[in-house]
Amino acid sequence: MLDRSKIVGSPVSRIDGPLKVTGAAKYAAEHFEPGMLFGHVALATIAAGRILAIDTRAAERLQGVVKIYTHENRPKAAYRDSKWKDAVALPGHPFRPLENDRVLFDGQPVAFVVAETPEAARDAAGLIHVHYAAETPNTHIVAEQHNSYEPPVARMKQFLPPPPRGDAEAAFAAAPHKVSADYVLPGEHHNPMELFAATVRFEDEGRLTIQDKTQGSQNSRDYVCGVFGLDPDKVIVKNDFVGGAFGQALRPKHHLFLAVMASLDLSRSMKVEMTRREMFYLSWRPSCVQTVSLAADDEGYLQAVLHHAVHTTSRHEDYQENVANWSGLAYKCDNVKISYELVKLDLATPGDMRAPGAASGVAALETAMDELACEVGIDPLELRVRNFVHRDQNQDKAITSKALHACYREGAERFGWVARSPTPRSMRDGNDLVGWGMAGGIWEAMMSKGEAKVRLSADGHVTVSAAASDIGTGTYTILGQLAAEVFDCPIDAVTVDIGRSNLPKTGVEGGSWTAATTGSAVQAAAKAVVKTLLGHAQSMENSPLAEASEEQVEISEGRLVLEANHQVGTAIADIMAAAGLDAVEEQAKVGPDILSMRRYAAYSHSAVFVEVKIDEELGVVRVTRVVSAVAAGRILNAKTARSQILGGVVMGIGMALHEEGLIDHRTGRIMNHNLAEYHVPAHADIHDIDVIFVEEQDQRASPIGVKGLGEIGIVGVAAAVSNAIFHATGKRIRNLPITIDKILESEAVQ
Repeated sequence: MLDRSKIVGSPVSRIDGPLKVTGAAKYAAEHFEPGMLFGHVALATIAAGRILAIDTRAAERLQGVVKIYTHENRPKAAYRDSKWKDAVALPGHPFRPLENDRVLFDGQPVAFVVAETPEAARDAAGLIHVHYAAETPNTHIVAEQHNSYEPPVARMKQFLPPPPRGDAEAAFAAAPHKVSADYVLPGEHHNPMELFAATVRFEDEGRLTIQDKTQGSQNSRDYVCGVFGLDPDKVIVKNDFVGGAFGQALRPKHHLFLAVMASLDLSRSMKVEMTRREMFYLSWRPSCVQTVSLAADDEGYLQAVLHHAVHTTSRHEDYQENVANWSGLAYKCDNVKISYELVKLDLATPGDMRAPGAASGVAALETAMDELACEVGIDPLELRVRNFVHRDQNQDKAITSKALHACYREGAERFGWVARSPTPRSMRDGNDLVGWGMAGGIWEAMMSKGEAKVRLSADGHVTVSAAASDIGTGTYTILGQLAAEVFDCPIDAVTVDIGRSNLPKTGVEGGSWTAATTGSAVQAAAKAVVKTLLGHAQSMENSPLAEASEEQVEISEGRLVLEANHQVGTAIADIMAAAGLDAVEEQAKVGPDILSMRRYAAYSHSAVFVEVKIDEELGVVRVTRVVSAVAAGRILNAKTARSQILGGVVMGIGMALHEEGLIDHRTGRIMNHNLAEYHVPAHADIHDIDVIFVEEQDQRASPIGVKGLGEIGIVGVAAAVSNAIFHATGKRIRNLPITIDKILESEAVQ
């Protein structure tokens, strides 16, 4: 019998890997249709104001140009905001490309060229001249934070600050040890490898098949159907392969609207692919200013926590994240006050970027915890251990499981934390200052509603179907593993069919909930197949399973058998033959356990340990070692799970040391809108990263015991790096990213 323990949880290589490394996997821009047209966008060169006139005459004369769209001739689209709102839309007014003469942000589409070739479309877009009445933009969050406001409508209930506990101000004033500081984070930009693109195949009777770079094919389908009044049965959106997304592809972007608009208007197939520059004008991690104040007694036990966060949104939408609430639940404290506000700036609407809210909020909290440890004179790890809490105090709920103690213990042991010298600037390696820092991480373990279909053929082949997306996280593989476990078959006997809007319904891939949701649906559908097989087996004459219940049987080596005695059973092929079937297919729906959600809160946790080495004269920082210990429930695939955490750690290093959208606040324009000047970690920046998955059982978080890994890998990393830099230099830098100039200019904390 196949050992089930070697299917789920084992380091199975990606089943889609060969297609990707050989170039056979086609992404959204790599599909072609005979006679298709190509589109290119002309972008605004101001951040606020109005369009006075658009001169398209030179562009229209260019050979190959078919049509140029502006706000003056754009075909009609839906009027009501509700028609433009996608599944993860925000409060406010969704952006409508080419709707009017108003310019809301730098890089806004102001014209759209359609041509016979992509080169002609691009060249023509460069010939369009736009005359503006420019206004003075406001794009600096530090300068504008006095204009902040509380969101009038909550995007999600859990984003609302919890009610105050105790009297935080009085407790802070009375405590013997306290720290209070402002932490500033700039805007960050996702920039996945694959550019946003849509290829629209225009078919008879107005049918459309759309290849879109998206984290949710059904979300994109519903969006275009709502905006253009299309029949959902006549629109199919596919996203078989997605070359990275990190949250940027959760919401439909203007490339999709423009491609469908032109296809419908011209009755032709269309392709639109964004430029790298355009990627900087889409959703992005918002700039944020946070004030964190912590107080403790002489033993390091927290007496007060105050966290106020202000972050950016656009003029037209209220983008919201769960930034500050983590400070009310990460550690035990009876006196807590959390507040959260937005400030409207002349920028594009921000969006979810890996661990939205937590990556920013925990960076400030965990840096403040390090500062408090120094103030009290206690080891930073010991401070966190002493303030460990088993309950979500924000919601007054029990936590389904919390193996954070194991993360602390195993991570510290692997890193060698016990050898840390507590005094800043006391550890050296030749000319390098050496710093060791650590931080904790937390992320919600969520599950949404989802469906999946599983088909078992008489020859033993299994097909799994769901509209879920694989954005590089390994969804194809883990769904195949879950099915293989139930049917006791090798992974190559399973076909995973995902990434298409006409498959069983799932939500967008985001929030680290896809494994819990679609994985649970696959398991439920597979078990439904087993139940159906049992019913057919019991209808057979002299069936050895006549008295067996669903809970007593399983599939082993192509037979339906008693779990307690595999000698008792019937071949699946014989069961189907007797029933006159060539396959058994079942579909299942899953969703969060509402009763459990009322009593429990579920989170993934981590402890991140970082070593930095800093050239004392040059201020150059190298992150030489990282140990990330993660508690995320059941690990479905050790290899893809490790890759998830590795990617999160690298992005966290980028957040700490590299990434920053630079805006000329005089004009409101992004200056470094390319990968040459927008710095992300390169291979030379990344050294040893050690990932530990601690043992954690949690059947309340999801039916299959998983908690999700997409976000937890980045949370806390930036703070751990920052804390290590302080330990190395004695300089506390609270404005990310920590660049060479800041290290050289800062004074050591006395």
